[in-house]
Amino acid sequence: MTDTTKSRILTLDIVRGVAVMGILAMNIVAFAMPPQAYLNPLAYGTESAADLASWAFSFVFVDGKMRGLFSLLFGASMMLVIQLAEKSADSPKRVTFARQLWLLLFGMIHYYFIWYGDILIGYALIGMVAWFFRGLEPRALVRWGIALVTVQLLIMGGGAAYAHSLSAAAAAPGAGPETLKEWAEFSHDMAIPSAAVLREELALFLGPWTGIVEYQLTEKALMPLFFTFLFGPETLAYMLFGMAALKCGFLTGAWDNARYRGVAITALAVAIPVYVLLAALLLADDFSVPGIFTYSFAATVPFRPLMIIAYAALIILATRRGGWLVDRIAATGRAAFSNYLGTSILMTGLFFGWGLGWFGSVSRIELWLVVAAMWLVMLAWSKPWLERFAYGPLEWLWRSLARRQLQPFRKRRAATPVAAGA
Repeated sequence: MTDTTKSRILTLDIVRGVAVMGILAMNIVAFAMPPQAYLNPLAYGTESAADLASWAFSFVFVDGKMRGLFSLLFGASMMLVIQLAEKSADSPKRVTFARQLWLLLFGMIHYYFIWYGDILIGYALIGMVAWFFRGLEPRALVRWGIALVTVQLLIMGGGAAYAHSLSAAAAAPGAGPETLKEWAEFSHDMAIPSAAVLREELALFLGPWTGIVEYQLTEKALMPLFFTFLFGPETLAYMLFGMAALKCGFLTGAWDNARYRGVAITALAVAIPVYVLLAALLLADDFSVPGIFTYSFAATVPFRPLMIIAYAALIILATRRGGWLVDRIAATGRAAFSNYLGTSILMTGLFFGWGLGWFGSVSRIELWLVVAAMWLVMLAWSKPWLERFAYGPLEWLWRSLARRQLQPFRKRRAATPVAAGA
């Protein structure tokens, strides 16, 4: 393996490690509180100015960016797998689709039996679509990505317009029962829940594991397909951006420092003020459902890719010199699949009723302590594990299933060199 290849893989692992750690910083609210709290801080868990500041920080700097960064890396890694398969006796198409189909199964197990916030189902389905773009040059991939982001903006803009229209119809004098029911269903996951709804949700997540599974398999069975459709254009766009970033050398660390700095500074100078403005508009609007659709869903779409690319550039710049922390972040990225699913198991064990039952009892600002503790766990176990084993446990299983044979698991110890004249 050449030094360039090593550098490229290390760079991908470092960025992926930051992404998988960062995803928890946003997902923690969904683990710990009723679903409405994820989008609306007034719905639950905001008891102080510090809690509201925690929401604002997450909205501006975390929400959607880590998921996008993960999608970017998914596309780049998929392109790398294709390139490596082309150089070997494997069929790139068979390897790619086998990986996506097994990932789909893992995602279904995750969604229905562990936690409802799964992203793997969507990645697997969209990843199979991304295969058909593999041969395009970077500029063409970027153009397709921009077009898909535009489609996503149109979808979210349409949703925002519908939210405003339906909200006005439901608030009008003499609104019919069908309109009121439609509005209640539409706004359920964003509006401040009633006392009755809150009791039901607390009872569900603090109840037995079997009750949660039954709910996922019945009431929420088709939600993964809905969200894949709803956010599919954006997810595919990020994957294509990732493919382009790998091909042009951006994600391999091949660019010089000045170029990375230029990209990061320019993108952040545009995107951060917009996000701050949108956070202020949400606060001024008291997080109404139409406002959430307009300012959180629709208006962020054109600016999120800028933040994602800027973050990738900053991570590459900050980790160029290596060091013990960088090594541990890279190991966390190499075991990202295991860390992602392992986090779901540990977090549901802390918050759900089948575990310690902390659900609904920890404020937003306090949740950062849980996030920091989980980051320490990821950094602590990943590197020692990968010093002994070739893959993370789930990475090994996924690779073995996709390749239809058990892969080497434990690393072979290199022979100790004998000093001359000994």
